[in-house]
Amino acid sequence: MQYNLKNLLYFFTIFSCFSLSAMNIQVTDLSGRTVSVPLEPQKIILGESRFIPAIAIVEPEITSRITAMLADFRKYDADGYQKYLTQYPHLKNIPEVGGNDASSFSIEKVIALKPDLAIFGLGGHGPGSKSARVIAQLEAADIAVVFIDFRRKPMQNTLPSIRLLGQIFNNTASAEIFIDAYQAEMDKVTQTLATINTPPPSVFLHSRLGLSESCCDSMSHGMLGEMVTTAGGNNIAQDLLPGTHGIINYEYLLTHQPDIYIGTAIGSKAFFEQGGNRIFLGAASNKENAQQTLASAITSYKLHYLKAVQQGNAYGIWHHFYNSPFNVVAVQQMAKWFYPQAFKDLDPELTLKRLYAQFQPIEYSGQYWVELKHNSAKDLL
Repeated sequence: MQYNLKNLLYFFTIFSCFSLSAMNIQVTDLSGRTVSVPLEPQKIILGESRFIPAIAIVEPEITSRITAMLADFRKYDADGYQKYLTQYPHLKNIPEVGGNDASSFSIEKVIALKPDLAIFGLGGHGPGSKSARVIAQLEAADIAVVFIDFRRKPMQNTLPSIRLLGQIFNNTASAEIFIDAYQAEMDKVTQTLATINTPPPSVFLHSRLGLSESCCDSMSHGMLGEMVTTAGGNNIAQDLLPGTHGIINYEYLLTHQPDIYIGTAIGSKAFFEQGGNRIFLGAASNKENAQQTLASAITSYKLHYLKAVQQGNAYGIWHHFYNSPFNVVAVQQMAKWFYPQAFKDLDPELTLKRLYAQFQPIEYSGQYWVELKHNSAKDLL
């Protein structure tokens, strides 16, 4: 009788564990689709590997659940990737099923790996909400597909994306704690802006400075362009570019001078050591090399002819805030640049350090924004 009871308990435990692992929940993703997904999925495909820090907010051991991913984290944010690789060495062994864009995504490789969930962005470097064929093929293979978004409409979709991830990974508590912290930091900006009656400064956001020889790529609707507006600036690209990004001619900038210039930084430690015209910000940067590369890039593109540069209103910011749940920090820093007196007591660096300490499995390091050290065009000639 005792033996039978032990066996009964054993089989009950096995059945309970199996039932939990096989349990599905209904969620609504950021594309508005209602999807049945496995609770606490174990084999995950990431349409963009730069989603790892976001998912880590609700699942610090997310790297152990990734079956395959695209290469964007390793290629585009090499220094941030290295921080995660140091903490999770097995990251380098995760198969890559694509390079840097949706066209490189290998549906055959993904299906062969038999994942139970694919996490994509609404739009970006991997398959998006318009990738109907990919979605249909994955769902036909019994692979659930959900969409999150920190890129297309970051100010609107960041918190719903974190809440969705909290549901999927059965950790709604951590998701809500992050949401409360994020909202409290955003309120510091919006509540102060509500008391300011002066016209917003005009802002030129120079995207991916140093990537091409021509000038000047900018972000308009969505991505960092949306953060400029939220921080109280008038993003000049919004009236010129109908999509998320595009080109603003150098001659236009000279004849329609912005009050503030911000270049986005795509430089890494490797690029800095090789030389070049990219602003170096991120996990491996420091204030000195950030200022050095900002000044060099501005000179290379003859941007020292802009009055914003000559008057000391030229800055650089980490490009990858455009696809990050920590974008509230970029908003805070922009607000300080736009209204230095009103936000003199705001400390975005402290905000970012606290968010890392509470919500990231890696330690904070690096420099994520920079002010031009020189105050006149003569210093750059």
